[in-house]
Amino acid sequence: PGPRMESLPEAVLIRILASIPAVDLVLVCRLVCCQWKNLVDGAALWILKCQQEGLTGTESEENAENWQNFYFLSKKRKNLIKNPCGEEDLQHWGEVENGGDGWKIEELPGDFGKEFPSEEVHKYFVTSYEWCRKAQVIDLRAEGYWEELMDTTQPKVVVKDWYAGRSDAGCLYELCVKLLSENEDVLAEYKSETITIPQDNDANWTEISHTFSNYGPGVRFVRFEHGGQDTLFWKGWYGVRVTNSSVTVEP
Repeated sequence: PGPRMESLPEAVLIRILASIPAVDLVLVCRLVCCQWKNLVDGAALWILKCQQEGLTGTESEENAENWQNFYFLSKKRKNLIKNPCGEEDLQHWGEVENGGDGWKIEELPGDFGKEFPSEEVHKYFVTSYEWCRKAQVIDLRAEGYWEELMDTTQPKVVVKDWYAGRSDAGCLYELCVKLLSENEDVLAEYKSETITIPQDNDANWTEISHTFSNYGPGVRFVRFEHGGQDTLFWKGWYGVRVTNSSVTVEP
């Protein structure tokens, strides 16, 4: 008979374990024996899995304290905002405030507009002559971010949005994002200033972003809200344009 698993050098055993799906490592392999538990709880195995799957390289990744959490967060990284570019009309957006003629979805670049920096974005939401707002509330547990992770590791919550005016009209834009508790108490908040885009602007798209970190335990939801209007009070859709909104949970 060949050598038993426990007699293998630790480096060899780590390589074998690294070929096993991560969920099975945590839920099954970790329970086999004390040696396997220590390996699954240690950094070396997860560093190897990250290297094998191309998840290392940036400065922040190299400084990750908990490589297991870093691995899972990196694999799960995705935009938690649904329908960020208006491909599904206003689906998934709640608490919609339709001032003036209300929200409208238009094709890029639109009248007196510019193309978006990414070719993957084809549409945008546009506001009217009174305030238009819309919001999404993201349930972090439903998206797979468990309570201990949010309370102890407190991964970064990165928020981004893109806005633009049309070159023949001035407009206003606002972004407000809140981290909420189980009972929807506000634990952290980012609120932009009211951004004014003058008439005769260049219609270029501008990114706005904010990163939440060290926000304390208890975060269970993210509430994302943005909106705006034109400043000329012209009937129709001459207000701020928004698209490609994103909320990501990152290592």
